[in-house]
Amino acid sequence: MAKLVRKLRARLTKEFPELRDFIKNVFGFYPENIHLYELAIRHKSIATEISHGAKNSNERLEFLGDAILDSVVADYLFKIFPYKDEGFLTQMRSKMVSRQQLNALALQIGLNDLIKTNKDNKSQPKSLLGDAFEALIGAVYLDKGFDFTKKVLVDRIIKIKMDIDELEQTEMNHKSRLIEWSQKEKTKLEFKHTEALGVNNAKQHEIQVWIDDKFISKAKANNIKAAEQRAAEIACGMLVQNAQEETL
Repeated sequence: MAKLVRKLRARLTKEFPELRDFIKNVFGFYPENIHLYELAIRHKSIATEISHGAKNSNERLEFLGDAILDSVVADYLFKIFPYKDEGFLTQMRSKMVSRQQLNALALQIGLNDLIKTNKDNKSQPKSLLGDAFEALIGAVYLDKGFDFTKKVLVDRIIKIKMDIDELEQTEMNHKSRLIEWSQKEKTKLEFKHTEALGVNNAKQHEIQVWIDDKFISKAKANNIKAAEQRAAEIACGMLVQNAQEETL
């Protein structure tokens, strides 16, 4: 039996060698279940149905990783800023887990070279890289557990890859920017709280942004303020992209 287990382990370690080395280089360990990580880099644009409408994409892992990242960042900020109020902590967390920040982080660690996606799909979201990073966090959690994931995130990502002092000085209130734009353009802007799933600290709130009664974007987070910021960030990105396309 032991011989069979060793043989199986040897075979598994030969699968996805590039991805396995990437996990080791970035997070500092070799994965136990490499298939979780392979799923984490699989975008829905190339997913296929596996059972009862479920598809083999990274969306479920992204949902899980998003919640874990929020929790770890909140705990970290609570400890390093013992005298800051809830408003400051919420804003700092929003900066650290924003799509812009996570997209840049994914590029920094080279995740963009591994993501499996339909390269010809011009409608891919700008959150593609950040979403895949969150999915990787979900994979680490399922593979290694919460305590291990928390330590890896703090020691290998937050302390090394994020500049907390710089983020503290960065102005990034996307909701305020969107409101100012709406007032300037004389448009009707609405933030709709459309969904709340889960219980207590695990609850996920969904916020939708509507402009002139037209749906623009949506986002989920553990609290309404964070969800509003993320939805506003996505909406701001879409407005900038549309403005650029109109000038071409």
